[in-house]
Amino acid sequence: MSEFLQKLGRRRGSGNRAADVRYTGPMTARRKVVVAIGLPGAGKSTYFARRGIVPLSSDLIRALLYDDAADQRHPEWVFAALRELLRRRLAAGAQVTYIDATNLTRYFRRPFVAIAREFGCAAEALYFDVPLEICLERNRKRENLPAGRRRDPRVVPEETIRRMAKRVERPTREEGFSRIVVIRPRSQKSHSRAKAE
Repeated sequence: MSEFLQKLGRRRGSGNRAADVRYTGPMTARRKVVVAIGLPGAGKSTYFARRGIVPLSSDLIRALLYDDAADQRHPEWVFAALRELLRRRLAAGAQVTYIDATNLTRYFRRPFVAIAREFGCAAEALYFDVPLEICLERNRKRENLPAGRRRDPRVVPEETIRRMAKRVERPTREEGFSRIVVIRPRSQKSHSRAKAE
């Protein structure tokens, strides 16, 4: 196959556009970094868990650092660790890496898009377009789980979620995403559950 493509590349002026083909090695699908975006309670972690995906997660890093996924001390440490893990994972050759954090504004997404570019990867957004009231209700349900292994430590104060909702910036292609997938709850009848934009 390699010889065929090299010969094809040598046939200039044949009127065939394929004459400009150059064989550069095995072709693989482009690697990508998928950045989840959504309020607490939007369903990001559940989405990954149901699909058997283990994302790089700010909650996991908090649990590793502080033994508590809800501990909000030193967010700069948490996100520096998250970015470093992303770099290490891409340097190791990972094909797809998922980032599980709220990532509500361009400011917080920018470093992940830049790292993806640095490693020649596409950056994609997975935007959880979930109404505030649904997020608040899901957050309340976390609070009501019994103590023990099933207890969800990621209960966020309602006022904090309301404040965060005011700052949400929808992801755009202009910020560097090659693809944006919008996830909506099933109750939003007029839209499909997942839609690529």
